[in-house]
Amino acid sequence: MAPEVVRAVAAAGYRAPTPIQRDAIPIAMQGRDVMGLAQTGTGKTAAFTLPILHRLLGGPRRLRCLILTPTRELCQQVDESFRKYGQFTSVEVAPIYGGVPYEPQEKALQRGVDVIVATPGRFIDHMEKRNASLESLEILVLDEADRMLDMGFAPQISRIVSGVPPYRQTLLFSATMPPEVEALARKYLRRPVVVQVGRRSSAASTVRHAVYPVPRGRKNDLLVELLRQPEMDSVLVFTRTKSGADRVVHDLRDAGIEATAMHADKSQAQRTQAIEQFKRGEIRVLVATDIAQRGLDISGITHVINYDVPSQAEDYVHRIGRTGRAASSGDAFTFMAADEIAMVRTIERVLGQPIERISIPGYDFGTVAVES
Repeated sequence: MAPEVVRAVAAAGYRAPTPIQRDAIPIAMQGRDVMGLAQTGTGKTAAFTLPILHRLLGGPRRLRCLILTPTRELCQQVDESFRKYGQFTSVEVAPIYGGVPYEPQEKALQRGVDVIVATPGRFIDHMEKRNASLESLEILVLDEADRMLDMGFAPQISRIVSGVPPYRQTLLFSATMPPEVEALARKYLRRPVVVQVGRRSSAASTVRHAVYPVPRGRKNDLLVELLRQPEMDSVLVFTRTKSGADRVVHDLRDAGIEATAMHADKSQAQRTQAIEQFKRGEIRVLVATDIAQRGLDISGITHVINYDVPSQAEDYVHRIGRTGRAASSGDAFTFMAADEIAMVRTIERVLGQPIERISIPGYDFGTVAVES
């Protein structure tokens, strides 16, 4: 790998690659297509940013690489990864996403960049205004492909890829591999090398799982009791709905626990502020809907709490991927009401293992046996 990139990796304090990096980087450096399957928190972003930086060194200034991501937050974090590992190179990167003014992005593209990290919708806006040309593109990355399809971006991806040269390198990364993602890979990748870390639906081995049986009306009381434990340093709480997230934050504040919400009704500025406050430790509880379950690269999250059981088993993997990242340990707790038992059992089947039940006196609605 190029000395400039190695120097940046060392400056960041990393000494050894993660499994996905070890397996994917050499293949990507050869220019081969890669289909990477790895759960969140495994160092997946560096598995493509490092070889891309290596390949782009020394070339002319033009758009040579496009990374598509499902959310603004993930777009920002991929951009940060490029800047961190490319700090000793001349590679120019532009993050392109909605919810922020259009003109600064337009000016950045007009000045010229090597890499664009974008959400599909905003990138198409720039394509229509002829601010970005794909004719010289060498590398296309589809990051968090499963989430992009879940969010309905398949038509936008198809439109974008139709303008990309056919003899490009394509890297596709996904936390899960449902049939829709496999079909996407068959459509856009040429003889890809499949790099898989863990099961097709698995959680990081550094995460400890537990289910708390609790009546629905007592979930808030249980949350307050757990959050008052001294080990609850940095906690991400997931709810199914935006109103639910706001209600939990209101109840926590009434109990004297500072918290903030992050969901789609919040402005980009509000969401960015919430993330920064959480990162700095000014707020130790972030309550979010599934908009935050992918792409949040915040080190040191000690606990993820599923206030509501996710409606899709795969979403459980994505949610708890926010803790236990990069070999750090973490806890994932799920509050299970009586009407959520069946969904928890579905999650256990997807994981291929039972999840420990922890009963707290005064909260448990009855011991729930784990079916084999």
